[in-house]
Amino acid sequence: MENYVKKLEKKFKLNGDYIFKKIKIGRKTVYLVFNEVLTSSDYVNDFILKRLTKVKAKDLANLMNILPDANMKEIKKEEAIDYMHKGYIIIFTQNIIAIEAKASLDRGVSAIESELSIKGPKDAFSENFNTNLGLIRRRIKSANLIAEREEVGKSTKTSIGILYMSDIVNGDLLQQVKNKLKTIDIDGIMDATYLRENLEAHRTFFPTISSTERPDKVSMALLEGKIAIIVDMSPYVLIMPTFLIDYFHTVDDYYQKPINISFIRIIRLLAFLMAIFTPAFYLAVTTHNFDLIPLDLLLSLKAQRESVPFPALIEAMIMSISFEVLRESDIRMSSTTGSAVSILGGLILGDAAVSAGIISPIMIIVIAISAISGLVFPSIELVSAIRWWRFIMMILATMAGMWGILLGTVILFIHLYLLKSLGKPYLYPFLPFNKLEQKDAIIKVNNRGEKYRNPLLSANRKRGHYR
Repeated sequence: MENYVKKLEKKFKLNGDYIFKKIKIGRKTVYLVFNEVLTSSDYVNDFILKRLTKVKAKDLANLMNILPDANMKEIKKEEAIDYMHKGYIIIFTQNIIAIEAKASLDRGVSAIESELSIKGPKDAFSENFNTNLGLIRRRIKSANLIAEREEVGKSTKTSIGILYMSDIVNGDLLQQVKNKLKTIDIDGIMDATYLRENLEAHRTFFPTISSTERPDKVSMALLEGKIAIIVDMSPYVLIMPTFLIDYFHTVDDYYQKPINISFIRIIRLLAFLMAIFTPAFYLAVTTHNFDLIPLDLLLSLKAQRESVPFPALIEAMIMSISFEVLRESDIRMSSTTGSAVSILGGLILGDAAVSAGIISPIMIIVIAISAISGLVFPSIELVSAIRWWRFIMMILATMAGMWGILLGTVILFIHLYLLKSLGKPYLYPFLPFNKLEQKDAIIKVNNRGEKYRNPLLSANRKRGHYR
């Protein structure tokens, strides 16, 4: 053991946070190796070192019973470094013993920030794996909630947890997720986003895997038959598969009356269409299809553009990009500075640009309606997809008017129809059509007595029964 400890000491000699302690107990020597940053110094001093000083040499072979701990195990030599990096103290005697003594390096359970909760629970995920798993287990008190642990990343060896309900989940879907995880070959995982990039469908702007910091949302997804992935050091949990309709739903929908939620979902659907098509429609009717609007309104629009030196498409692009720059600066700045940037940017883009004759007033209204409609959705990935398709529709409308918008709509529909999320159709439950799922698609029906689960996700269709 002494030779192996010396080998470790040589390996980590340039690192000042690795501690090597040598303790004499009678004629025998005990070595303690740990990382002072990852372990609790109070625990090491009060529960390990003090107890070791009272141990007799003849009892070293029975150290597992003398130093009882909730997470204490005998390990092999080649596992010592991995356990050290997980916050364990390694004791080298006749055997090698690892005792968990992790320091508290997380910020604890905090309030939700990115997805505001109106009437639901306020707790959010943190960067601690066990805390995140505990927040889910508090809600689903069932032995059928399985959390399989894996490690991803050659250098970081990041712990991930694959969560699913064993009595609900579709076995083929679960195996597909596991097979994809096995193919990931990467040096390190710093956040759940790294994992997401390797799992979701490519060649599309739309998100096929969702991420959330809300434990109640993950719990609901698990009970639907979906699969969740917890990533250590990430406050976001991945949910898969994800359908387009999921982004028109929020967790708060299930804490309010169905009639109110149905109205809000219709508003979200209209906002989605307005965000993509409003600038394109304006460009079409002012450049090609003049007969689609009344003559008086057309003359008013043309009069506003008389002093603008740019074509309508360039004007729309300038406004759209300016808004994206303003939004990005608002996100990256601190809260105090960000508000000042918003006010300054609004004044410049609004009043000054119109007064200088660079932008027409109606264009500001059109782009503002489109941009604000896109911000209805909390998913950054969906907002980005809307942004790209808005630009595509604007270009097609400038080239061919309403026929260009029609062509773009057909392309968008075909793209969404062919898109898959873990092999499942992205437009479900509309294509393929499922009558039962329409009760919670756009119009929410009070379906407390519903007896069947989503057949696309669950192998156990009947609620309250096990396979």
